[in-house]
Amino acid sequence: MSDKELRTKSDKRSIDEFIHRVRTLPQENAGEVAGHGRLIFALDATASREATWDQACHLQSELFTATRDLGGLAIQLCYYRGFGEFKATKFVTETGQLLNLMNGVSCLGGRTQISRVLAHALKETRAKAVRAVVFIGDCCEEPVDELCHTAGELGMLRTPVFMFHEGDDAHARAVFQQVSKLSGGAYAPFDRSSPQVLRDLMAAVAVYASGGVKALQDFSGRSSADVRRLTRQIR
Repeated sequence: MSDKELRTKSDKRSIDEFIHRVRTLPQENAGEVAGHGRLIFALDATASREATWDQACHLQSELFTATRDLGGLAIQLCYYRGFGEFKATKFVTETGQLLNLMNGVSCLGGRTQISRVLAHALKETRAKAVRAVVFIGDCCEEPVDELCHTAGELGMLRTPVFMFHEGDDAHARAVFQQVSKLSGGAYAPFDRSSPQVLRDLMAAVAVYASGGVKALQDFSGRSSADVRRLTRQIR
């Protein structure tokens, strides 16, 4: 067996062992936040994302509608665009508030800043529990090891990241899958020509953030195949 094969097996074994430790930690930070479960809704707002940003504006109400009977959500919008611009809004609890925030954003060309999304999520959840992070993007132009390290820290704090991947960029797929796995979240691809898929995925994570794994499993049982695939990744 070559050195490369040995390293690959060793790396996979280390990741699997780390994930097992995360999943067996006491769930000190996984309880309900007073009033509402907190969710970070993060989007790539660079130039290539304009059509999907508009689509997400139309679909964001699903985040609130799906959790109406579970206690609701407090959602924070995060996005990056242009030359190093990164923004995080206040947490809001109504769809009209989130829509107003999203409508105030225009997409600008720039490089990805996923590391800032994850670092921000880490800071927020250390201050007050964040039940889930949703990220929507199509590519990754950053060092993978840094992203994976922060994703692992989020996993230790029980803040899973759900990586929703538009398109078929192979590098982005590999990175997004690692980030979601290390954080205890899930990866799901989608095509903006099929908005129902994104709608279902967003609703599923909202249900998880508001009601936990059991609520997601119940929701999955009456939802689409895409949601069932996402649910199978959550332990």
